Amino acid sequence: MINNIASRFAGLESRIAQEKGEFALFALFLREDVPDRWDLIVSAPWVGTDREAALNYFVEEIKSVLGSQDLTVLSRIVFIDPSDPAVENLNRAIHVEHGTAEVRDSNFFGLPIKHAFIITSKRPSSPVAT
Repeated sequence: MINNIASRFAGLESRIAQEKGEFALFALFLREDVPDRWDLIVSAPWVGTDREAALNYFVEEIKSVLGSQDLTVLSRIVFIDPSDPAVENLNRAIHVEHGTAEVRDSNFFGLPIKHAFIITSKRPSSPVAT
């Protein structure tokens, strides 16, 4: 069941990357304090500063591509700038693109993470929007 979620979101990530551009980070985090809902972590140069538009885009993509049921497995969608030092550190530590690197019992962005699927973690080749 859990791996199925990761593979569905990996397919979504690949589709969005083809349409919008590459991701620096696209991951699912299961925080220790919210054990039954995933955080979708998104970092991409093309997201820009309009987080509300980005949120609406991702919600619609999840609903149309994966279905409303997959939206209910999410606690929140978090947008992080690709130049954030925590994203850059993760990009150096884990290299994956359109796959699933599984990590357990770690700490990311200052949060204890019980389980994570890193679908894409790579330094963007295009300049980061400022």
